[in-house]
Amino acid sequence: MKYPKMMAEYMAYSQDLKTRGAFLAGEGLKPITTAKTVRVRGGQSVKTDGPFAETKEQLGGFYMVDVKDLDEALALAAKIPDARTGSVEVRPVMEY
Repeated sequence: MKYPKMMAEYMAYSQDLKTRGAFLAGEGLKPITTAKTVRVRGGQSVKTDGPFAETKEQLGGFYMVDVKDLDEALALAAKIPDARTGSVEVRPVMEY
């Protein structure tokens, strides 16, 4: 494993979310080199290698949590290990 200390921090963070009862789902994602993009144009499916958008940053994984409000979500996001060196995006789930 390339980053055993960081992975241990993620495992501890995930366990903390579960202990709080906030964890709903979460997974790490493989690198963008494994991505495929699908677009349908004129009724034809076009598949290409690579990510949807060209960017220097990439989504490394996700957590879905059940919290009482945005403040709690932001507080939990600040505890994600990569928040110290990268960024963490927080968005609510769309309700229909």
